[in-house]
Amino acid sequence: MASTLSPTATTVAAAATNSQLWRALRKDGRSWLGLGVVTLLVLLAVAAPLVATADPVKIDLLHTLEAPSATHWLGTDAQGRDVWSRLVHGARVSLLVGLASQGIALAIGVALGLIAGYRGKWTDDVIMRLADVTLAFPSLLLLIAMAAAFEPSLSVVCVVIGVVGWAGMARLVRGQVLVVRELDYVQAMRAIGANDTRILLRHVLPNVIAPVVIAGTLGIAGAIMAEAALSFLGLGVQPPTPSWGAMIADGRDLSQLRNAPWTSLAPGLAIGCAVLGFNLLGDALRDALDPRASSRRA
Repeated sequence: MASTLSPTATTVAAAATNSQLWRALRKDGRSWLGLGVVTLLVLLAVAAPLVATADPVKIDLLHTLEAPSATHWLGTDAQGRDVWSRLVHGARVSLLVGLASQGIALAIGVALGLIAGYRGKWTDDVIMRLADVTLAFPSLLLLIAMAAAFEPSLSVVCVVIGVVGWAGMARLVRGQVLVVRELDYVQAMRAIGANDTRILLRHVLPNVIAPVVIAGTLGIAGAIMAEAALSFLGLGVQPPTPSWGAMIADGRDLSQLRNAPWTSLAPGLAIGCAVLGFNLLGDALRDALDPRASSRRA
């Protein structure tokens, strides 16, 4: 007869797993670096009105393309706007798009992945074929097409990036569910007549959440890049709202790149640091939750 764990034993096992996870993260330098970058980014975004040295949308044609100075820490752009102030306010847009779009992708992808993996048969076939069609298109081209079909705005960018990203999440969750649904305790719950919703939410979902968290963390980095690309093309956040991608677009002409490189260099470095931070954190989480990596460290 299949063995089952008591609630107390399950709690102890979960606590031990969490302890091993935090111990592995503390030993991984990437987690510290990634967490430091992400924390700094969040703090700058939250405190943007306090740390900004000027109004990020105020145009001052008398002080255009000024070099970095005590007054303008990162100089000014072609319209005389303070680059540092626009940079920290742009962090708000990038974080909002990253978190909101991944929230949408997670909600759709996890729900459909759970249903596809647990129900199987024609339900699985229909959902996975939809995922295949979505994944068949180049992501950036699909983003551009969907964003161009609507009036560009912050909410449209969040929804478009989230909808495009659901397919990969659904396939990931479905693969995990196919394994979990065959475990003894899940079969026991089905045998005693527990309804499918209860089994999925209380017994299947907790066992597939780890790879979802990792994919979501890495997905935030991809969403930040996607938002920057759309804003660079004029299909993302619209002026005068500060956006890192739009800032790069404003400084992309050759003359400005030669004479005032800070206008595009600063937002480019910000995008690179943000993406690097989330990727390092996601990689550290993946290795910490990988049993094979844990056994090698032991």
